[in-house]
Amino acid sequence: MSDLVSAPAPSPSTDKRETFRKRSVSTICLWTAVIVTLAIGWAPGVLLFLALISLAGLYEFYRMLECGGLACDRKAGMTLGVIFFAAGMPLLAKFGPVYSYEFELGFLSCALLAIGIRQLAVAEAPHPGSVASIAHTFLGLLYVAWLMNFLAKIFYLAPQPPVAGGPSGVFYVFYLLVVTKFSDMGAYLLGSAIGKHKMIPRISPGKTWEGFAGALLASVIASVVLVACWPAALKPITLLHSIGLGLVLSLAAVLGDLMESLIKRGACIKDSGALLPGIGGVLDLLDSVLFTAPLFYIYLRFTIA
Repeated sequence: MSDLVSAPAPSPSTDKRETFRKRSVSTICLWTAVIVTLAIGWAPGVLLFLALISLAGLYEFYRMLECGGLACDRKAGMTLGVIFFAAGMPLLAKFGPVYSYEFELGFLSCALLAIGIRQLAVAEAPHPGSVASIAHTFLGLLYVAWLMNFLAKIFYLAPQPPVAGGPSGVFYVFYLLVVTKFSDMGAYLLGSAIGKHKMIPRISPGKTWEGFAGALLASVIASVVLVACWPAALKPITLLHSIGLGLVLSLAAVLGDLMESLIKRGACIKDSGALLPGIGGVLDLLDSVLFTAPLFYIYLRFTIA
């Protein structure tokens, strides 16, 4: 009788190389889609792209909660998410970001009421899961849909179409995405290469202080280079401001990543999905942008003349 010999397990270095290869391919494909969408600059196309990836992230958020046994009303949350973008983005395009606040406040108030009414209509007697379902469902709308909508607001802060010689919202969005994603890449590359000192192992075992330093450095470099290359298109961001923005946006990106890690840890899952090889799900891609977009919008809102 011949002995059965099992195949040797792949070494950690092989696993890292394969993960890096998959991550690189996914990153290239994603950046190609983003650059093409922004280069075309067709406002309805940009808004549709943002709405679709936001809804994909919202779906993954509710699926994470369900997989972790956490109560939520996925159907109600997704329906409200579709309404939020279907009604809010045309209003944003017509009246601009400043006048969209009333819609958002009214919508979120009505959304919370609608989610509560859904729980009242459930045949079972009220129980602690009812409150958790309301809270988790509403959190998804705030955390994914509302925060992601700041990216659309940034796009519309500049005139559409842009005035000759003036800034374009496309450059603002591109700047934000590059600085944010360079933070992610800097953290991943430097953390993988020399990372030894864990940041918060109970939440995210893979994140290190060395990776955090790489995130800050990469964001500042990307910010300074972009502003130096396109000073007119990125007004009012100066070279001095670019350093501060790089640091602030990188810190927000790291916190956004940790926030999603906290949610995934609570749901006992590793990735929000498997759509993007080497990265995970759409929400794994958006987690840092969800925190950087509002901060960058506030900066632009009070500095654009």
